[in-house]
Amino acid sequence: MLTPFDRELLAWYDRSAADLPWRGTRDPYRVWLSEIMLQQTQVETVKPYYADFLTAYPTVGALAAAPLDDVLKRWEGLGYYSRARNLHRAAQQVAQALDGEFPSEIDDLLKLPGIGRYTAGALASIAFDRRAPVLDGNVIRVLARLLDLPDDVTQAATQTALWDHAERLLPDERAGDYNQALMDLGRMICKPRKPLCSDCPLQARCQAYANGTQAERPVKKAKAPTPHYDVAAGMIWDDAGRLLIAQRPLDGLLGGLWEFPGGKQEPNEALEDCLRRELREELAIEVEVGELFARVRHAFTHFKITLHAFTCRHISGEPHRIGVRDWAWVTPDQLEQYSFGKADRQVIASLRDRDNLLL
Repeated sequence: MLTPFDRELLAWYDRSAADLPWRGTRDPYRVWLSEIMLQQTQVETVKPYYADFLTAYPTVGALAAAPLDDVLKRWEGLGYYSRARNLHRAAQQVAQALDGEFPSEIDDLLKLPGIGRYTAGALASIAFDRRAPVLDGNVIRVLARLLDLPDDVTQAATQTALWDHAERLLPDERAGDYNQALMDLGRMICKPRKPLCSDCPLQARCQAYANGTQAERPVKKAKAPTPHYDVAAGMIWDDAGRLLIAQRPLDGLLGGLWEFPGGKQEPNEALEDCLRRELREELAIEVEVGELFARVRHAFTHFKITLHAFTCRHISGEPHRIGVRDWAWVTPDQLEQYSFGKADRQVIASLRDRDNLLL
C-alpha cells in the first residue's frame, strides 16, 4: 500500500520523469547497461554511448562474444575503464554460466563482476520489480535534506543508516519507479547547489527546508589536496616511420588501454632520464630522447598528472612484455584502431594537427 509520501513522489514522477532512452523497458540487459554507464557519468554524456553499444551489441550474448579490445574502443572517452572490463566479464558470465538470463535476486546479482549494492538494487527493482532500495549520490542528497542529517555522509556508519532509511521508505508497489523518481528528483530538483525547493513535491516533508539548512546538506568532510605527478611518455619512431605503442596491464588504472609508453617521474629525476628508465623497465628497449612534442594536463579521480610526450628514436632492443600486456609498431593512421585514454588521445590529436599543417 502506498503512503502519502509515496503517492506524492510517484505522482510527480508520472508528470515529470526525464525522457531517457533506457526508460520504459524492463529488459535487464538494457537496464544493466545504462546503470553501469551512468556510474560517475552525466546523463547527456551517456546517451550516445548507450545507443552505440546497443547497435553493436544488441544482446548480452553479443557483448559477451565481442573481443575486449573492441569493447574498450567503443567505451573510449566514457572513462572509468574498469567499468567496461567488468561489463564484459559480467556479460560472459551471464551468457555462459546463466544461459543468457540475468538473475533477479539481489544476492545473485551481487556475484556478477562490477555489480555492487546500488546497481543490484536498481536492476532488481527496475527490471524485475523487486523491492530493493538504491543509494547513489542523488538519493543521498535527497535523503540527507529530508532528514536534515547533520552527519558526514561519507562515513560508513552514516551510509549504513541511509541504506536503512531508504529501505524503510521503499513502497511495496512500483519499487522501480519509486527509485527512479528519487534519482530524478535529486538530479532535476534537489540539486547540489541552489536546489529548486519551490518545485519540489516533497517540500512540506523536508526538514532541511523547514530549518533553512538545505544548502548545508549533505555534510561531507573536506577533501584532501589532490596529488600531482609528472609523467614522461615516448613517441618512439622506427626507421620505417612507425610508432611504438604499448597496452597497459588489465589489472590497474586504464587497464587494457593503449598508450605511448613511459611512466611517472621520480624525485630529482629529469624527465628524459625518467623516460629512458621506464622504457628499459617496461619494454627492455633503448631510445634517443628528442624534443618535447606535447604537454597534456589531465585529472583522474584521486590525482592529477602532467603528461610530457617526447619525440624519440628507437636505438636498440626488441620490445619485450615486461611491464606491459602487449606492444605494437603502428603507422599514425593505424592509431585510430586502438583504444587510448584521454591524455594520449590529446597527444594523438596534436600529432594529427601537425601532420595536417605539413600537407
